[in-house]
Amino acid sequence: MSHTIQQKDKLIARVRRIRGQLDGIERALEGEAGCGEIMRQLASVRGALGGLTAEVMEDHLRHHVIAAESKEDCLQGGEELIEVIRTYLK
Repeated sequence: MSHTIQQKDKLIARVRRIRGQLDGIERALEGEAGCGEIMRQLASVRGALGGLTAEVMEDHLRHHVIAAESKEDCLQGGEELIEVIRTYLK
């Protein structure tokens, strides 16, 4: 079973919180809130998204590299993580 399926409820809850934060930014923009408030909200969303990303990456590393069932699975998991990190850091 995939680690994202095992942690599905927890991950979905985090995504919903992020969605709520994004909705708050939209409301702030529509309500013509000051740029300082909008930047704080943006920073909060960025932090929440970074935390979610880090959690999924860590779980991937633990399940598909460290605890891989074979050398081939370990290499594949490592390559997947490298690809994601490269995309993430662009």
